[in-house]
Amino acid sequence: MLRAMGCWQRLLLFGGVTLRGGGGAGVPLGGSRVLVCGRQLSGADSEALKQRRTQIMSRGLPKQKPIEGVKQVIVVASGKGGVGKSTTAVNLALGLAANDSSKAVGLLDVDVYGPSIPKMMNLKGNPELSQNNLMRPLLNYGVACYIFGFCYSMSMGFLIEETAPVVWRGLMVMSAIEKLLRQVDWGPLDYLVVDTPPGTGDVQLSISQNIPISGAVIVSTPQDIALVDAHKGAEMFRKVHVPVLGLIQNMSVFQCPKCKHRTHIFGADGARRLAQTLDLDILGDIPLHLNIRETSDTGQPIVFSQPESDEAKAYLRIAAEVVRRLPPPLKSACQGEDLFWLHLKLPIWRERSGVMSGLPFQEGTTLL
Repeated sequence: MLRAMGCWQRLLLFGGVTLRGGGGAGVPLGGSRVLVCGRQLSGADSEALKQRRTQIMSRGLPKQKPIEGVKQVIVVASGKGGVGKSTTAVNLALGLAANDSSKAVGLLDVDVYGPSIPKMMNLKGNPELSQNNLMRPLLNYGVACYIFGFCYSMSMGFLIEETAPVVWRGLMVMSAIEKLLRQVDWGPLDYLVVDTPPGTGDVQLSISQNIPISGAVIVSTPQDIALVDAHKGAEMFRKVHVPVLGLIQNMSVFQCPKCKHRTHIFGADGARRLAQTLDLDILGDIPLHLNIRETSDTGQPIVFSQPESDEAKAYLRIAAEVVRRLPPPLKSACQGEDLFWLHLKLPIWRERSGVMSGLPFQEGTTLL
């Protein structure tokens, strides 16, 4: 009987009640009641059904809870891999610290399958545990002639071997993300930059549902293939009510170091056209330059190692644009005991880490 019916007339068994989409009379099957969904619900019934559906859908969703001590969270995302998202996240974090030396900045790498932050920040070793059994983020810093910046980092890469693959299903990934969010002693932070994996999957959804996010930054090259996925990434954050601060057009142009001829290898102004489509701003353009790649591979990001270069200044301008678009923080991260903690620890850390003597940064430095 069921095979002879059209798809729109198929029976859907639910809790002993058979629901059928069609106008014909229902016939009891095996003692079950048959309910014919042939009439249109009234306005009141439709509204009640929507409210009931919302209640059921919200049962399994976690309630957002701020990360203790963190004032604002900035998510760096991209729909497509290989567009320079992690490089941008690292230099954005260092740019935030460089633009305002009074700000404490953290960098969280939640790319479980391919963490890049340990190598880019030249950090090694396992995190130490605090008295509260929380992981302490590793610390790296930058010193230039006119600023002092420091950045706390935490990554899945600190917890596994460098070459060990992470072969996990979704639930294990979500559990790891929960630990990185809740079991790290960040101390007082003004900004926490979160480097997310490519795509619009479990990690992005878990972060959006668990913590309040001040804004998301979308990174893309001007290439059409990358822009398609960047569009999806921006729309995903809008669906989960995360404000998108703007787009960063990475690898926008290549300039020959000899003849100075400029070539748009990945196309020209693709991200700008996408920004207009989405009614978003372009936060800035990052050129395709050898120095950015080399400094990232050696663990000395260009904002730290070559702060006067045009490439570093591009990241610094983007960091300023991000701050300008952030909403006011809900609560200060440096209050009471937290402020005392920062003033007590920071001078000791500066002395131990060689900042006062102008030495290059050390690997795997942790807070006292």
